[in-house]
Amino acid sequence: MSFSQEVKSEIRDRLLKKSGDFTFSQNTDSINPAQVLAGLFLESGSVNDPDVSYHLEIVCDSDEAAGNAYDLMNRLGFNARITRRKDRSVVYLKDRENIADFLGAVGAVKAMMKMENALILKDMRNTVNRKVNFETANIEKTVSAAYREIEDIRYIEKTVGLGQLPKSLREIAELRIEYPDASYKALGENMDPKLGKSGVNHRLRKIRDFADRLRVQRGEDYEKM
Repeated sequence: MSFSQEVKSEIRDRLLKKSGDFTFSQNTDSINPAQVLAGLFLESGSVNDPDVSYHLEIVCDSDEAAGNAYDLMNRLGFNARITRRKDRSVVYLKDRENIADFLGAVGAVKAMMKMENALILKDMRNTVNRKVNFETANIEKTVSAAYREIEDIRYIEKTVGLGQLPKSLREIAELRIEYPDASYKALGENMDPKLGKSGVNHRLRKIRDFADRLRVQRGEDYEKM
């Protein structure tokens, strides 16, 4: 059973419990707007599965009927829109919160809860994905920086030796070689006395500057190495 069918089945069940008369008037002044919309949805409405996309519509045979449906939806605050499809007018909702509110208003409470649960799960997945993407980007950035730092340190070691570095820089250089995957925080915590991330970054930048000056003096281009 599709999501639309589930919605219609729930609306019918709820309405039949209230009354055996299953006839709806389209006179917007004589009946509760939500009841009119329930009837219109049963006759010619559909809604997409919230796991796929957000779209609810009521297809109308005339511009007048579409105008009535449009007015009813907006009277209830659903921010409806109208479009033409071939020779028929279609009143529709695209906002997920409006669709959930519409389902609740017409009596499809279970469907509304299902949709809200789907929205919560989707938001959670999106949040997790954003966090994973952010952390992955940070890891890639850290690995890239560490690779360049190790290249600089190895270059200094090969050409003039690490003994040419000041003691503070030599200490962080040796730690970077020993712990190639470590973060700046972890490197700083392995120093005595301990050093903060900004301090580690400052010393590694000095090592980079030292290596770059050394390359210039030797007439070498880092990018070609």
